[in-house]
Amino acid sequence: MNIDSIFQAAQTAFLDYKNLSGKEKGHFLETLAEILESNRAAIVPLAVRESNLPEGRINGELGRTTGQIRLFANLVKEGSWVEATIDPAMPDRSPLPRADIRRILTPLGPVVVFGASNFPLAFSTAGGDTISALAAGCSVVYKAHPAHPETSRKVAECIQQALSACGLPSAIFTHVEGGIAEGQALVKHPLAKALAFTGSHAGGMALFHLANQREVPIPVFAEMGSVNPIFCFPQKLEKENDTLAKAFVASLTLGAGQFCTNPGLIFVPEKQAQNFELAIAAELHAIAAAPMLHEGIAKAYYDSIQALEARNELRWVKVADPKHLINGSPALAEIKAADWLKHPLFHQEVFGAFGLMVVYRDHAELLDIAQQLEGQLTITVWAELEELKNNLTLVNLLQEKCGRLLFKGAPTGVEVGHAMQHGGPFPSTTASQTTSVGSYAIKRFARPIAFQDMPQELLPEALMDANPLGIWRTVNGVMTMK
Repeated sequence: MNIDSIFQAAQTAFLDYKNLSGKEKGHFLETLAEILESNRAAIVPLAVRESNLPEGRINGELGRTTGQIRLFANLVKEGSWVEATIDPAMPDRSPLPRADIRRILTPLGPVVVFGASNFPLAFSTAGGDTISALAAGCSVVYKAHPAHPETSRKVAECIQQALSACGLPSAIFTHVEGGIAEGQALVKHPLAKALAFTGSHAGGMALFHLANQREVPIPVFAEMGSVNPIFCFPQKLEKENDTLAKAFVASLTLGAGQFCTNPGLIFVPEKQAQNFELAIAAELHAIAAAPMLHEGIAKAYYDSIQALEARNELRWVKVADPKHLINGSPALAEIKAADWLKHPLFHQEVFGAFGLMVVYRDHAELLDIAQQLEGQLTITVWAELEELKNNLTLVNLLQEKCGRLLFKGAPTGVEVGHAMQHGGPFPSTTASQTTSVGSYAIKRFARPIAFQDMPQELLPEALMDANPLGIWRTVNGVMTMK
């Protein structure tokens, strides 16, 4: 594998691709979605076999994948995402005239995307990172995850079919396989302009440091997981104890706990702790062990559980049962808030269906907990309206700790839409101002450029006076379609 030739081709393809109209990019993405759907019968069995995930889950994930592709297709066809901003010339302004200045978002260049292990389709080859980069007008060099190589190759073939059907260069998307050395070489190549990653904290931080050690550092959009805490308030639990226990266990054990939004931490008031624990335990004992993605993940899960079992601060409600290494058995432990506050070990994510129930005494202890929380993808608050009104300081503090704050339901089930924020303060991600899910993900792979006194004929269509694209623009500080 000649990485330099890969990037040279990706750069050449990018210089053509970036200038395609939004309608042309949208047509390519729609074509890809259709080709993926037409290959469902070939893709689904591969993904099931390589991931240990059930067929229903994989079929749903393929639907989510094509759905987000069409979301970005519609976004780029409409075109307003480029944030066209125009300050027309004011030659007669006193004391100094103003030049004509026009600003737009432009794609970065070749982007390196690392596939995720836990979503063989939606966060992998044609997943959200790849598609949002392609939608922005970037070329993509994709590093396949070794956990599902055949699935990745098949989806890569579909992308190449779509490029060919649209008469586009094949180097707009390049599929690369290999290990750590190959991944590092991709990040270090001088033509790489950004990288996207979904996976472990250790993996994400290794790539982050590598990207920042380059002669020219590049942005790293790494989503590295989260404990996704739930804060329970007394009145809410009093009214809905069993319902909330069901919701917590269902979210905790979804996908054998292998989602980045499974809630691994739940804070419960002391007076309600016993009843809530009994309800959770009853739900957990009805959950059978389920196959995890691969033996490496299962081993890491049980190693983490074993380390926690050595701590005398924990009381185990449901102990994991590793009869078969590949199967993930759910587990639950309880700890007092005072002990949780003392040791960062109890704050860390365990990737799998492990939940830690933290029993707190009062409002003051809850504030201490919130202050010590690290950055999270999500935080959920289960409280009655009156309880929320009486705890606005806490609610305000929790906003600083997460990317998505929920007041109903559970954090699993990330909606692919325009308003979704899937990203949070460090260490959940390396770039809290961005999202990896939803239409705003496209803006990770673009940068602003301003043109001063550029002739009309040379301007991007989005900035021309006539507004031939008919998009929303900001002209003299006012949003308009003129």
